[in-house]
Amino acid sequence: MAVEFKHAVRPPLLIMSALGGAMAVTVLALRGAGSAAEQVPGIAGAGELTAWALPVARIVTDAAAVGTVGALLMVTALLPGGRRLTDAQLRYMTWAAVTAAVWAAASAALLILTLSDLFAQPVVEILRPSVLADFVVTDTQGRSYAAMTAAGMVLATVCLGISTARWGRAALVLALAGLLPPAFTGHSSGAGNHDAAVTSLALHLVGVAMWVGGLIFLLVAALKREDAAAMAARRFSPLAGAAFLAVAASGLVNAAVRLPSVTDLFSSRYGQMVLLKAGALIVLGGVGWWHRRRTLARLLEGSRRPFLRLACGELLVMAAAMGLAVALARTPPPRTGATSLTPAEELLGFAMPPPLGDFPWTPLFTQWHFDPLFAFGTAGAALLYLAGVRKMRARGDVWPVGRTIAWMLGLAITVLATMSGLAVYGKVLFSVHMGQHMVLAMTVPILLVLGAPATLALRTLPSVPKGGPDGLRELLLKLLHSRYVKVISHPVVASVFFIASAFAVYYTSLFETLMRSHLGHTLMLVHFLAVGLLFFWVIIGVDPGPRRPPHLGRLFALMLTMPFHSWFSISLMSSTELIGDGWWADLGRTWGATLAKDQYNAGSIAWATGDIPVLITTIILAAQWVRSDAREARRIDRQIERGDANNPLAAYNAYLAGLRARDRISGSTAPPAAQQQPPPSE
Repeated sequence: MAVEFKHAVRPPLLIMSALGGAMAVTVLALRGAGSAAEQVPGIAGAGELTAWALPVARIVTDAAAVGTVGALLMVTALLPGGRRLTDAQLRYMTWAAVTAAVWAAASAALLILTLSDLFAQPVVEILRPSVLADFVVTDTQGRSYAAMTAAGMVLATVCLGISTARWGRAALVLALAGLLPPAFTGHSSGAGNHDAAVTSLALHLVGVAMWVGGLIFLLVAALKREDAAAMAARRFSPLAGAAFLAVAASGLVNAAVRLPSVTDLFSSRYGQMVLLKAGALIVLGGVGWWHRRRTLARLLEGSRRPFLRLACGELLVMAAAMGLAVALARTPPPRTGATSLTPAEELLGFAMPPPLGDFPWTPLFTQWHFDPLFAFGTAGAALLYLAGVRKMRARGDVWPVGRTIAWMLGLAITVLATMSGLAVYGKVLFSVHMGQHMVLAMTVPILLVLGAPATLALRTLPSVPKGGPDGLRELLLKLLHSRYVKVISHPVVASVFFIASAFAVYYTSLFETLMRSHLGHTLMLVHFLAVGLLFFWVIIGVDPGPRRPPHLGRLFALMLTMPFHSWFSISLMSSTELIGDGWWADLGRTWGATLAKDQYNAGSIAWATGDIPVLITTIILAAQWVRSDAREARRIDRQIERGDANNPLAAYNAYLAGLRARDRISGSTAPPAAQQQPPPSE
């Protein structure tokens, strides 16, 4: 029998209590750090309104964004449902619209207050359309808050009209994207290794939003005694575990980037707040472990009180951690000994690397640059793949060792291409960048598609009961056989993407634009990897898809694509117009080849490295062709042994037997075998 939770706190009151606690922690931390209302003597400040309202606006913005993500997470992942949203899901979609409206309003206020703080002028003096427009257009923080405001406004508008799961997932993606702009401003963008700082902070924001937002509305569902609360809690448990790991790992990277030494953890106010936030995270990890071990089972049995009691305490600790995060954003980290950065350090996020020198270019293997996105991404892909292989073997199924080797080797080469000297010198030399491009687009994809990750997932992910909501396996099947994948996996479309993307990136201003932004540079690398995966999946892929062209057609597509790749390489070598010359000039590199010679070397590398992957792919395709014919022959042999009349050879033998029987009946002599004509082939 379910135990009643008497005197339950109403959901809005609970959320407001957590929000108030977060604000209190923020203000106390800022006052303790001396950064809330401190101003230089003799210079007018922004005023008490800005000093007090700015942290409040920031915490309300963060809380509303987290609430929007949590409500949409309930709609798309935690509550049961089908293609069309149920009444329960529609209620949470209304919650998402309300929190998104608050998010938009708080972000707009944050934009105005930040401008007041930066200009050290009261709000009433800077509240002019021309000043605000200039701030949004010319300043990264202005663009960041304007983007968040726009995301909140769009979500507040469209969420009220969404009635299908597909559009609900699109809204969740937009909400998560709206969280990311602050990662590219503030301390992260100005850190010594701003690539790692920006990426880790973006991962941190997404992890916190999904963890805290999901818990908030899980509490709402439990307090309102909704029938699906127990199922939602069970689904949220692994998601919360993944979010905890993401938050912990990204927080560790951020602290390592911003703090010059370990002693600064204890000697600086910034480090002390990092320690407090780390302590809160450890407490939350312990609470999550207790949830998974004890209270979740009780909730599934119908007893809500232990879960609610522990979850309320967890939410308050989360609110305190969010308050510390806001205070950290307003507190400058300890300074290093350097007083100014060189142009290369400002653009790259690290010092100009030493000259490569002569062969064997040792710095390519000794200069490493940590990138959290590819580090955590490849580590997660490796662990998930090995977990799937272990599950296959545990139940007695066989998984080819060659596929595992191909997958792990592909991930290892990805790490080399994105964090070794290829990544470091790829931002300094166009030739090395082209080598990095070729590795990601033409070497890594061959290995990864041979690993057959989708096949492994389909064979190891659990199937949901008939009539239940789609699980990960069902969503993967729908994606593989969707109209979108059917279009992009057409050999012509995949080939066009593979070739045209290179011309679109390098022969427009897009290349220089992407190189000047860490997000743009990362998207460029991910794009090269994605188009390579798509093309080689169509040619030699093992995983299922909406169409599988015949082997001769795949070979034709491969042979037709490669001349365009050679044309691209030759055009680079013969071009007199420098590609991305503004970026290379601003770096101020004083060693190595000239820009024109380096571009010629880049074209040579693209041409030379394109032939080997094509040869390997052709050999793999021929081997797959032979094995496919052998499997088909064995299948026909088995049909003949079973006497299956549906196979072509059995039908032909039956036809000859019928001719002989007819000839015997008519008393005529059977015609010679050479004159017998087989039936039309099927």
